[in-house]
Amino acid sequence: MCTCSLKDRLSLSPTRIFILIFLVGLLVRIILPEIKLLHHDEAIHAWFTYDLITKGTYLYDPMYHGPLLYYITGAAFLLFKDSDIIVRFLPGLFGAAIIPFFWILYREGWIKRNHALVGALFFAISPCMVYFSRFLRHDIFQLFFTVALLVFLLMYFDKGRWQHAVGAAICAACGLCLKEDMPFTLLIFGLFFMFMLCNGRIALPCTWRRDLISSLLIMVAIGATCYTTFFIHPEMFIQAPFKAIEHWMGINGQCRLCGGPYWYLLILGLYEVPIALLAGVAVWQYGIRERGFSEIKTGIASYLTYLQKKSGLFKPYVGIGDRSRFIFLFALYWTVLSMIFYAYVGEKVPWLIIHQLFPIILLASYDIRSRVKFIAVTIACIFLFVMMVHVCYTPTDINEPIVQVQNSEDIREVMKLIDDSNSVVIATDNYWPLPWYYRGDKWDKISFYGQKVDPSVFESKHPDLVITHDTESYPTLPGYEKRQYKLSYWFSWFDNKDRIPEYYLFRDGKMGSINLDVFVKEKPNLGIAQ
Repeated sequence: MCTCSLKDRLSLSPTRIFILIFLVGLLVRIILPEIKLLHHDEAIHAWFTYDLITKGTYLYDPMYHGPLLYYITGAAFLLFKDSDIIVRFLPGLFGAAIIPFFWILYREGWIKRNHALVGALFFAISPCMVYFSRFLRHDIFQLFFTVALLVFLLMYFDKGRWQHAVGAAICAACGLCLKEDMPFTLLIFGLFFMFMLCNGRIALPCTWRRDLISSLLIMVAIGATCYTTFFIHPEMFIQAPFKAIEHWMGINGQCRLCGGPYWYLLILGLYEVPIALLAGVAVWQYGIRERGFSEIKTGIASYLTYLQKKSGLFKPYVGIGDRSRFIFLFALYWTVLSMIFYAYVGEKVPWLIIHQLFPIILLASYDIRSRVKFIAVTIACIFLFVMMVHVCYTPTDINEPIVQVQNSEDIREVMKLIDDSNSVVIATDNYWPLPWYYRGDKWDKISFYGQKVDPSVFESKHPDLVITHDTESYPTLPGYEKRQYKLSYWFSWFDNKDRIPEYYLFRDGKMGSINLDVFVKEKPNLGIAQ
């Protein structure tokens, strides 16, 4: 006979709260996947994946980042069919799968209960985290493997088990097979844990040599398999690193999608301001009230003195006094270096904010105990949820920097016109996401020229529809009605820089756009004779 009271049965344990937060985080990432057309980059990634599974062809190009995204998405296409739903479901699943890592860190004693719960909640409803978990780019996948790598490393240094070293190796390799900035993340992690190892805060198990060799072999095997397209292009094993370096050095020296070093601070201020403010409060609390900055200074000075005495590279093992403060220190270090790195990188794009935002969430959720902090967290969650709903579920074009260059909802009307046509001419190189939406046999009725051509080139096809860029268009085409639609749009700083407070409050104002001129064949007048 059950003796537990109704109150006990209805009470929420930390595990149940984590499950609830995970379900909320998963739901907001996967519902209404088709409310927005695929972004320009999403359509390219989806189309490349479709090309991979239909033609079996893929060759690494750093312009479109690492191969693992295409293999994961391709496997999903083969299992469930290629569609917008699957395109959006995969990043949503990987994004939501990051939430349980907060519970693992709590279960393993690295962070405290409230730290884990609030951090998981912030991550679950963060506008940037949710938006880019509904977005087929490499970054949310990379963030998943980055956080998993951190968890495996902590567990390895804590328990010294070989399987944790293997898990860390797999995560590092998968991250390297996704994005070219993953080596910097590995450098951040490596320098921190190396210093902690030298300073006696963590220790290596006696099997560390075996574990290191095994991990390196696993990483090489995964990298070779992915970048050579399962050994179809073995030359890419050598060429891929040089291609990646050349590409990144090239884009860093040009102003293709440029912005000042403060660019990501503006993104934080627009969408994640309560998290940023709480992180600032936590840094003050840790550094000043808890004397964390003094401890850091003392620890560094003590280690330098130890080196000067020529006592060796490694101090005697003393362990970690307070694990939650250890994680805070790592999150602070991670935040500072990642923000410096992405401020330096020339290309400024909104999805890179998530690599900086995750450690900021770890900071913001630190030591939530006082009533004032709980009130602040409640207000923060309301702000985050409202902003998340706005950026993710507004069915029309939105004037937000987070969209970067989003395909306009006007294109749905253009696609209806294409569907109703028997022959279509596209005379411009601005035409994504149409190759994705008209993949396979659906492209057969489309004649693509890639640029404006003389109408005599295609008049024999008698097209029902002619699509051009509005800046390289025709004044008129006999027998056609000329209409204009937005292909893509973006937040225009130049149109809003003089009215920032009004924009921040009301999110109105002009947007920049790429426009299409669409010539629709006029239907013959079939009037009834009198």
